[in-house]
Amino acid sequence: MVGTSTKVDESVVEDSSITTSFTKISTALFYAGASMLITVVNKSVLTSYGFPSFQFLAICQMFMTIFVLFFAKSLGKLKFPDLNRHTFKDTFPMPLIYLGNMEFGLGGTKELSLPMFTMLRRFSILFTMLGEYYLLNIRPKFSVEVSVGMMVSGAIIAASNDLGFNFSGYLFVLINDLLTAANGVFTKKKLNSKKEMGKYGLMYYSSLFMVLPALILVYFSGDLDKVYRFGYWLHPPFLIQIFISSIMGFILNYSIMLCTQYNSALTTTIIGCLKNIFVTYMGMFIGVCSILMSHLGHHLNSSQQILLLYKT
Repeated sequence: MVGTSTKVDESVVEDSSITTSFTKISTALFYAGASMLITVVNKSVLTSYGFPSFQFLAICQMFMTIFVLFFAKSLGKLKFPDLNRHTFKDTFPMPLIYLGNMEFGLGGTKELSLPMFTMLRRFSILFTMLGEYYLLNIRPKFSVEVSVGMMVSGAIIAASNDLGFNFSGYLFVLINDLLTAANGVFTKKKLNSKKEMGKYGLMYYSSLFMVLPALILVYFSGDLDKVYRFGYWLHPPFLIQIFISSIMGFILNYSIMLCTQYNSALTTTIIGCLKNIFVTYMGMFIGVCSILMSHLGHHLNSSQQILLLYKT
């Protein structure tokens, strides 16, 4: 009887391990797919159609997140706390990080070439590793530290030979890297806490608290007038794509929450950078100025990311 019981226990542990591994891999793939798809859709809206305001597009994504989660909660499909005087404190600093990520991320995209933007985004992995160590008390393996060091070296080699150096673009992306790391680490910390906010509450209130400041920014930047005068508002294909972009904004945030919940903040950050490898190499071969040392930096960086994802 004891032997039979032991075999049953081992079987349960093995099944649990398989389920956990499947959940980790599936949530990671979900995030990678969502991230790739929204990149394609946003590129079409902002570049192919020449939509004048990335900020307004982000606001559309905020409103979609608010609508979907509010509607689902009203139908009893999911739960998160009602708004009260403690809500902002319970979600802080997630709303501010959310808005900052939106502004500096899209601003950096505008200022830099795609290959250099995606290369500098690799620093978010280093910042996330440091954030996990100081805020979550997670010490990475030595092999992970070495891989991150080589990856950052590749980024520095590539950046040092950027013929189109743009200080404001570099600054925007590095701030975006810090905010990306902060988003991953604080998301993990909030999801691991005993408070009832959960991933849906974090998503809902981050959008709710920041949609008004984002609208104010759009108004004073002059983008609102440009959006009003945009010529494709009666063009059905454009409307379909901006709707898909809004939906994908919600799906992307949800996939980030899931991936961070079941994996680590570092794993989520690595996947976010890895999905840009295709964009980076495509940019090299479609006319973006690049020299030998820049190619070397990109190759070294990409290989270390793949190795790093395996180790984490």
